[in-house]
Amino acid sequence: METTALIAACAAVVLGAGLQRVAGMGLGMVAAPVLTVLLGASVGVLVSNVAAIVTALLILRALRDRVDWRRVVTILPLMLVGSVLGALTVREANSAWLDVIVGGSVLAALVASALLRRRVRVKGRSVAVVTGLAAGFMNTTSGVAAPAWTAYALATRWDHRSFAATLQPLLIVMNTMSVATKLGLGAIPAGAVPAWWVWPVLLAAVLGGVGVGTVLARRIPTRVAARIALTVAVAGAVTALTRGLLTI
Repeated sequence: METTALIAACAAVVLGAGLQRVAGMGLGMVAAPVLTVLLGASVGVLVSNVAAIVTALLILRALRDRVDWRRVVTILPLMLVGSVLGALTVREANSAWLDVIVGGSVLAALVASALLRRRVRVKGRSVAVVTGLAAGFMNTTSGVAAPAWTAYALATRWDHRSFAATLQPLLIVMNTMSVATKLGLGAIPAGAVPAWWVWPVLLAAVLGGVGVGTVLARRIPTRVAARIALTVAVAGAVTALTRGLLTI
């Protein structure tokens, strides 16, 4: 990897890791597009997945006391089911229309949740079930699961600090599955993987981003952090919708 490309990759990882520390998510949204341009689609996403795993592990270590493990246990198996359903759908359906439907539906859900969160509070296990299935489905079909979680957090008035912490184990499992699947199926050519010395540099970028994000998280009010998370989620939904519209 050339020096200029490595600097750009590190900058994207630092920004994404910092955003994830503050908002609970965002590394994939920021780093994946940049890494894809620099390294190619398959390798770029793989590196983004690995960076996301390390970032989530570091954040989880710091915020483990705020994790709602009951929600993790409820949502995680449903995410896996949703991922399988998404894979089956991708095999049979047009990916562009999937992006349009998923992106448009989630964008509408986010807007509705944001407008009604002070008037309506959704309760019940069924909401968590729908969220888990939707997150897994969206991650497989469109590569964005954050909007589903954010809509759920808004609808249930989930405290943002707990929400951001609870996302981390979900992100760890989701990205680990993605890496294992790619490597297990031989989707990544051996010669395309970055040289060994690139990985410590990217690790340093993750550590730097999480460190900066930790400092900012102490100074940014919860309501502002929640708005940042909503902005990231809306960006994810709009990205999927736009990508679909442009490729129909």
